[in-house]
Amino acid sequence: VCVGAAGMYGIIKLNPGTTVVNKLEKEVTVNENGIADAVEKVYNSVVVVENYRSNKLQATGTGFIFKKDGNKYYVMTNYHVIESSSKVKIVLTDNTNTEVEVVGGDKYADIAVLSFTSSSDLTVAEIGSSTDGRVGDTTFAVGAPLDSSTYSWTVTRGILSGKDRMVAVSTTNSTSSDYIMRVLQTDAAINSGNSGGPLCNSNGQVIGVTNMKLVSNGVEGMGFAIPIEDAMDFANKIINGDDITRPRLGISMIELVVAENYYRMDIPDNVTNGVVVYEVESGSCAEAAGL
Repeated sequence: VCVGAAGMYGIIKLNPGTTVVNKLEKEVTVNENGIADAVEKVYNSVVVVENYRSNKLQATGTGFIFKKDGNKYYVMTNYHVIESSSKVKIVLTDNTNTEVEVVGGDKYADIAVLSFTSSSDLTVAEIGSSTDGRVGDTTFAVGAPLDSSTYSWTVTRGILSGKDRMVAVSTTNSTSSDYIMRVLQTDAAINSGNSGGPLCNSNGQVIGVTNMKLVSNGVEGMGFAIPIEDAMDFANKIINGDDITRPRLGISMIELVVAENYYRMDIPDNVTNGVVVYEVESGSCAEAAGL
């Protein structure tokens, strides 16, 4: 500090006309006190979701109580957690096991709603805002990883790594994707069994519903969550019995470069970008339009 000050004095002394400008830098304070209070706020709203088929437990996931109406509670989870189930149960943090009703779900939104009644005063998660969140904000997830009761209600912490990520999703085991989903990205550990659990901010408010992660060599700490605004929109439609509709072209297509290089299609020289339509679904809008 002394050297710097002396140097500045020398500049002023040698150049009397020099103007000194003090640049005000933004001060950032980081308090590392942990997030235990925030975790405690949402913890008891989180449930383990059990998927039964023919009275046999097939898989488990996570969910959270997000709404109460009288003595009726509503649980949000992922659609793929309860898909193809003949019966669904939930386990509360006090280890109470309760069979629930599947109110409904949407495969492409990957949101499902369960309901059950209880005379107990159960914790309902506080819904936050993903749009207000900033990249770098603290996030944490609560869930039941590894499909095991041993690690139920595990808390993992990270940051909001990205917003409005467009991720390709496949509803089958094929390598091709079926649709694109807009999601939040976090580096909080998301493991098998975490699906359907809450992604929260440092205030203990739910900002997303964890639903997937990238699994590949060289990839680490890339988990994703459905923005809570989208999740709540679909959840409310499911509860209210509203129709969920989407536009559908009714075509199958491949990228131009794939058509030319892999399928050896004869593409005209003047066509430099676009896609190749190789199938039109019968009775679709595309067929009706003459495609």
